[in-house]
Amino acid sequence: MYPKFSDMINDLLGTNINLPIQTYGFFVALAFLTGGVIMHFELKRREKTGQLSSFNKKFLKGKPASTTDLIVSAIIGFIIGFKLIGAFFDYSFFANNPQEYIFSGDGNLLGGILFAAISAYLKYRSKEKEKLEKPVWVEETVHPYQLTGNIIVIAAFFGILGAKVFDMVEHLSDLINDPIGTIFSFSGLSFYGGFIFAAFAVSIYAERNKIPWPIIADVVAPALILAYGIGRIGCQMSGDGCWGVPNLEPKPEWLGFLPDWMWSFNYPHNVINEGVPLSNCSGSHCFVLDKPVFPTPFYETSMAVVIFLVLWFLRKKMRIPGLVFSLYLILNGIERFVIEKIRINIKYDFLGIKVTQAEIIAICLVILGILSVLYFRYRNRKLVKAKE
Repeated sequence: MYPKFSDMINDLLGTNINLPIQTYGFFVALAFLTGGVIMHFELKRREKTGQLSSFNKKFLKGKPASTTDLIVSAIIGFIIGFKLIGAFFDYSFFANNPQEYIFSGDGNLLGGILFAAISAYLKYRSKEKEKLEKPVWVEETVHPYQLTGNIIVIAAFFGILGAKVFDMVEHLSDLINDPIGTIFSFSGLSFYGGFIFAAFAVSIYAERNKIPWPIIADVVAPALILAYGIGRIGCQMSGDGCWGVPNLEPKPEWLGFLPDWMWSFNYPHNVINEGVPLSNCSGSHCFVLDKPVFPTPFYETSMAVVIFLVLWFLRKKMRIPGLVFSLYLILNGIERFVIEKIRINIKYDFLGIKVTQAEIIAICLVILGILSVLYFRYRNRKLVKAKE
């Protein structure tokens, strides 16, 4: 396993460098970037087909920098300078524990003050160049695809928030024993928690910007499942604990062409230090699982790619807004319910049946997806009749 990218580079090239780039974080960032690219082009396509249209938005032009503008810029600059310059002078701590460093009180005060002054000055100069004797309201044409960046930021913020909330609910004992460490840790994020929070936030933002929520849901669906699959690559490469149950069975002959790790794997050097100590190993991650397990992140990535291809192929054929998203809910729910059968997770007693949080949500997603198909078809028939 490669908890950090430098671990992979060192293993391949025999070097001994130390980079503060965590494998899991890298693939999460790549997932958001990939999803954003797909959304950008899909929003553009739907505008060309007439499903979406540009709109005019008013804004005040020529307004000088306000005290609030300068204060906000100074605060952002201080945080960046405080941490960035501090990381330079204490690189070892930053490289070995980037998350811990970012949320710690460590940093460089002079660097923070310098960056705060520069940031405030740049904001002031930028506003001065645009300042008019009398600020005027102007209209600007906004195309839906130009909102992609804002949608990604909103989805990222509320996604991480929801993921942490659901994960903390699932691990209440950890929250009680170590509230600060649990809240600010980026391990153990719940995908469905992030999905639910982000879905509501993005839908509200889209509606306020003239994008009907059924259409933004269809746009997001293929991007979301592919981003999920990319994120699971980070889980597999870092060994973050999202693996399966022990798999001691020999690999079937009909799967003989596959590498052994695709059937069962014991995640050496996993990022959460789970298992037994590795011999002749020094460093932060020297543990290996005592029993091989199903590499469920790899399976989920594979299934996510298949679902993405299905949705991507059908997105032009499904003319009724909302149906692509409905199909996504059904396929995603089936995928997660199936994988939970071999994935390690906390089980709850629900109506006398042992189920995981993800299984309950997966069943709800399938039911919601089926009901959504019926709703969107009914909604479309109603709209068609209204136009006749």
